[in-house]
Amino acid sequence: MNHPILGAWSERKGISFRLDDQEYEAFEGETIAAALLAQGIRTLRYHEDTGTPRGFYCNIGHCFECRVTVDGIDGQRACLTPLKNGMDIRTGRTLPSPLKKGAHLP
Repeated sequence: MNHPILGAWSERKGISFRLDDQEYEAFEGETIAAALLAQGIRTLRYHEDTGTPRGFYCNIGHCFECRVTVDGIDGQRACLTPLKNGMDIRTGRTLPSPLKKGAHLP
């Protein structure tokens, strides 16, 4: 297939990654956000104070709502981080609140 702006559509390499101990398939080079949205996954963490679900908001790296843990490194933005084969991604279910004691978390 040939796109008028993007050019020829090449074969994309399939890869696998893990999210919270479940394996998923995606395409090499797409962002974590793109892969998760394609799988229907919308919630990535919970608000540190209210416990409300958080996910993709701006999808361009400005808001930090899509923070996940990637291969043990906290606070990675899913919208900016390209997937690599075998990545271990964790949603933010137990983020502590640095500002308030007794923050509600699910």
